[in-house]
Amino acid sequence: MNAILIAGTDTDAGKTVLTTALAAYWQKYGRFDRLGILKPAQAGIGDSELYSRLFHLNAADVAPLRFQAPLAPPLAAEREGRWVELDKAWQAFELLRQQRDFVLVEGLGGLGSPVTYETTVADLAWDWRLPAVLVVPVKLGAIGQAVANVALARQTRVHLKGIVLNCPQPCTDEEIESWAPAALIQSLTGVPVLGLIPYLLDATNLDQLAAVASNLELERLIPFPASVTF
Repeated sequence: MNAILIAGTDTDAGKTVLTTALAAYWQKYGRFDRLGILKPAQAGIGDSELYSRLFHLNAADVAPLRFQAPLAPPLAAEREGRWVELDKAWQAFELLRQQRDFVLVEGLGGLGSPVTYETTVADLAWDWRLPAVLVVPVKLGAIGQAVANVALARQTRVHLKGIVLNCPQPCTDEEIESWAPAALIQSLTGVPVLGLIPYLLDATNLDQLAAVASNLELERLIPFPASVTF
């Protein structure tokens, strides 16, 4: 599969930061028109607008399903007298997958967050045969969140390529080691920690984002742009 799901333990875990960093890296070192970005469903104003502004993409193409209320998609859709048309999102994904060398699919909420009344993000990953990377925010409780989400991934047969730690707020080295020790998380989950995203004062600085991505174990996440036929 020439795609990966950027999943998180919860809302605001750092999925958008990782997705943007990987896209910024690809843009800097390869042809950006060969990379696709998809947010299957978006409730409220958010990620698709950011990607549109940073990478000159059409927000409607990035997020094929859009709802006004910033709620879980089935609830936001219900408010508008609609339902979540996952077939429309799947068609958008398939089109991108055929047209691009690689596709970044950003999840919504956590792996257990609902996409429909019957489907979670983890179910979507299995249905679409998407391998995933799990973003874990560095904060008190991060270890338990990582263990629980990895257990859910295994239960739903989602292949996790690795875990990326993210600092949503300024963190000292001591806080990182106390709240989200990579060695302990790897030991408890059996999933490799592929690196850390430090707190970014400006999460729209593409050069800084590309540098952040370069410090991760990228070979487990995306094909190196140099290895793709441009």
